[in-house]
Amino acid sequence: MQVIDDLDQANLDRDTILTIGSFDGVHRGHQHLIGQVLRRARETGLSAGLITFYPRPAAVLAPRDAPPNLTPLGVKIALLKKLGLDLVAVLPFNRHVAQTSARGFMTTIKRRLRLSELWVGTDFALGRSRAGNLPLLQALGQEMGFRVATVEPLAWGGEVISSSRIRRCLAAGQVRQAAALLGRYASLSGEVVPGARRGHRLGFPTANLEVRADRAVPANGVYAGYATLGRVRHLSVVNVGVRPSFEDGERIVETHILDFDQDIYGLDLVVEFVERLRDERRFEDLDDLIAQIERDIDRARHVLTGTPRSLVQRAPSPIAKGEQPCGS
Repeated sequence: MQVIDDLDQANLDRDTILTIGSFDGVHRGHQHLIGQVLRRARETGLSAGLITFYPRPAAVLAPRDAPPNLTPLGVKIALLKKLGLDLVAVLPFNRHVAQTSARGFMTTIKRRLRLSELWVGTDFALGRSRAGNLPLLQALGQEMGFRVATVEPLAWGGEVISSSRIRRCLAAGQVRQAAALLGRYASLSGEVVPGARRGHRLGFPTANLEVRADRAVPANGVYAGYATLGRVRHLSVVNVGVRPSFEDGERIVETHILDFDQDIYGLDLVVEFVERLRDERRFEDLDDLIAQIERDIDRARHVLTGTPRSLVQRAPSPIAKGEQPCGS
């Protein structure tokens, strides 16, 4: 897959079928749209491509209200590559770009990326003040020589799959539902940094993950999950929260990797959230805390040994009886 970060340097040998958007999370709804682009490109012998922006427009236009990221840029590009796209254009976004008219933007895309067809969702709009809605884009397409096609959004559990819906799932600790919407387990990645080493003294050493402040983090609680170092994936118990039994106050993400005892400070770690085990709570007695951690480990083993190693490209799993899909 070709990654383009400067349209002036683009040198394509074929016309393209493109889609445009933030694609935060590269979730099943995004995969559905991209799948239509890929199908059409294979039918016509053209290149299948995608345009996204960095930073996300919301982070530039309304930074205080911008929602947290589901996927950092590097992860997003890796996920898009797995889908089979021929090219991804990552365009810088700033307030100057935000003032570009729909006509000006599409003129550039038509010329630099050899646009033949643009495939978008039914509520898509671009350009200054989002004036480039579907009727305008269709009119520009007739004038400039490109076709505009729309794809109905993908729904599950009675609601459209969206990045904002997945954020609500994570904020509620509903990581299993988030996984069904994403098509893979929700994850966080970062460097392992030193902590207070209380877990080590209790007999359950943990790896503290340095997580960027702009990442979407599941609700405080204890989760069964996976921890990946390099190419090796381990069973783990993940804690998100403020460690109320020790009154630390700072919110952290830490994971106890099962059957593992190595010094991994400074290494990059990926933590996947499979199932929420319980709320985070305060223990007055350390023996009670140790007993609860042992129960958490036993339950995590049970959950993980009966769980598929990957949900990528699987159909969304049904919601268990009594649970509700993440909604408004």
